[in-house]
Amino acid sequence: MGRAPCAGPVPAYGRHMRDHAPPLPTSPGFWRSPLRGTWFTAVLGLVLLVGITVLFVTGLLSYAAYNPNLSPVNDKTPDKGVLGFYLFAWPTSPSWLYRLTQGVHVTLGITLIPVLLAKLWSVVPRLFALPPARSLTHALERISLLLLVGGVLFEFVTGVLNIQLDYVFPGSFYPLHFYGAWVFFAAFVVHVALRLPTAVRNVRRMRQEGDLLASPRPDPPTVSRRGALWLVGGGSLLLFATSAGRSFDGVVRETALLTPHGGSDPGSGPGGFQINKTARYAGIDAAETGEETWRLVLTGPAGTVRLSRADLLRLPLHSSSLPIACVEGWSTSDQWWRGVRLRDLAALAGHHGDPPDVFVESLQRHGAFRHAALRANQVADPRSLLALQVNGEDLGPDHGYPARVIVPAAPGVLNTKWVARMTFGEL
Repeated sequence: MGRAPCAGPVPAYGRHMRDHAPPLPTSPGFWRSPLRGTWFTAVLGLVLLVGITVLFVTGLLSYAAYNPNLSPVNDKTPDKGVLGFYLFAWPTSPSWLYRLTQGVHVTLGITLIPVLLAKLWSVVPRLFALPPARSLTHALERISLLLLVGGVLFEFVTGVLNIQLDYVFPGSFYPLHFYGAWVFFAAFVVHVALRLPTAVRNVRRMRQEGDLLASPRPDPPTVSRRGALWLVGGGSLLLFATSAGRSFDGVVRETALLTPHGGSDPGSGPGGFQINKTARYAGIDAAETGEETWRLVLTGPAGTVRLSRADLLRLPLHSSSLPIACVEGWSTSDQWWRGVRLRDLAALAGHHGDPPDVFVESLQRHGAFRHAALRANQVADPRSLLALQVNGEDLGPDHGYPARVIVPAAPGVLNTKWVARMTFGEL
């Protein structure tokens, strides 16, 4: 049999196509950036090691501050099971505790976004490397890497959405973010245990030879690796400068372009400080808060006690200088509150010794935390008030008129506005 006329050129053409075909993502030659390398990746990884650990700890503290074991109304993360092992009675001192921990949590999370994106970019080749697993250790590392990438993207996306004006992610933020944090951190711990010694060696020696992340055929460099790190650091500083201001007053607050939750300060004067939930949004009917119609109902061993605002003003009044701090990361400076101590209201309800826990109900019709529970240590603190005035004037409608709770170090949503009923005793 003779050879087919076209048989000769085919192999040569095939070799030509093979040699000039675009490489696939699984090929090291596909990734051409000269910036990738183990040293660059290790530096970013060590920054994230510290930053993400702080994020995780401050996030758990935020959850504990809600006192989820106290009452189901405070617990937005049901069925936590063994994951609630760290919960404790949230303290009232120092009064700025939640303002600090949650401010750090939100501001640091935003600041780390450029570092996170650069780190993910630097390790993209490893996500496509073949074979999928060369050993058991390598398989664990690949699995942890996939969970790490998916988990960190989920946590940062849901966190950023929550600090914006409207949370648009499907489902409740609290359980999604809480459980997502545990899945992510478990993968994070495994990955750190496997990679930390190598990362430290790479940073110390600035090793590049035998670099699995470096391209075998890099493009010409336009910036050095150190320059790239400065660029990432500059991006983080920019995000910090446009988010941290929401924890301060005055002109600095206006720089917080990336943490808009709560809006701008509502004018000047005694009530000119941050508002997150207006009376209109909460569905407050002005007829219910009038002097002639509104009554505070106290329930305890003494039965039911009904007090008008005038009755409350005739009781011994006390003052406290306390901030308001919310889960979205914004806070106010100390405001001067005046009203009746919660422990004095507990005594009126029949608890003359150490005050118990209290369940607080609001006139609020819309939004979360229409009810909230406070621990006995929060009720007992002499700075905890049912406030009637702020900064020398009666509360405004948006600040909770006719009466609101203010407790040191508590998340803002537990400082219930437009209070209608307080039940003292076992919850």
